[in-house]
Amino acid sequence: MSTVLHTPPKTPAPAEHDLAALAARHGLAVSGARPSLPEYVRQLWARRHFITAFATAKLTAQYSQAKLGQVWQVMTPLLNAAVYYFIFGVLLGTKHGVPDYIPFLVTGVFIWTFTQSSIMAGTRAISGNLGLVRALHFPRAALPISFCLQQLQQLMFSMGALVVILLCFGVPVSASWLLALPALFLQFTFNAGISMVMARMGAKTPDIAQLMPFVLRTWMYVSGVMWSIDKLAQKDSLPHVVKVALATNPAAVYIDLMRFALIDSFHASQLPAHVWAIAVGWALLAGVGGFIYFWKAEETYGRG
Repeated sequence: MSTVLHTPPKTPAPAEHDLAALAARHGLAVSGARPSLPEYVRQLWARRHFITAFATAKLTAQYSQAKLGQVWQVMTPLLNAAVYYFIFGVLLGTKHGVPDYIPFLVTGVFIWTFTQSSIMAGTRAISGNLGLVRALHFPRAALPISFCLQQLQQLMFSMGALVVILLCFGVPVSASWLLALPALFLQFTFNAGISMVMARMGAKTPDIAQLMPFVLRTWMYVSGVMWSIDKLAQKDSLPHVVKVALATNPAAVYIDLMRFALIDSFHASQLPAHVWAIAVGWALLAGVGGFIYFWKAEETYGRG
């Protein structure tokens, strides 16, 4: 007589939609899931105090090991300006035909340094802070924005030195100095957008941080930091498309807007046509586009 063994039937695995329904019923969500764009903006705004505190802490710690401390916030761009003056102003003669060349040069160096430092810091915003990204839950865009805010705070120290330089070289205080505020706001928006683009790229490919100094140095040389784009554009040998590209280069636009605001010998005729519209356009394109580009990869940061 044979014995028949009856194997109990296997319990079927719950369907995926059943698990999703169960999670939704108990208020569970995918860990690190990307929120909607409006919700992401709301979360970012809710952490505005963290962004400003983080930027201030980074700025304070930047030169904490140096004996001169925060003095280097002003000394670094001033020394760069001195080097560029000797090489380009004296040896290469770019100062000829440019009124108030030292204020012209120092303004260009300070404003360019703001863009350069913001982009470099943004490139490492995620890859250089993986411990923070993996340990805490917060909108990752807070990091590149806070680094840009740090560079803006540092620029404010430099602007104090710039005002002294302007007064020492006989540049009078005028109402046009107020134009520096909207110009800096637009430049900050542009810098933050580009920094978010570079933060996403740097998070995926950290080697980009090694390439960026060469890219930024090339960009600096075509942005009229040490020489006048207006003077170069007067040469008939230069193709028209090159003149337009140089004049509408975003770094050059923000530099020249600051020169127009602060230096009375820098006239509106030296600015490209519709310069404020160009400045707003670059800020919106980089700021909004960079923010959306960064947000789309929100759930990937700190993984892998």
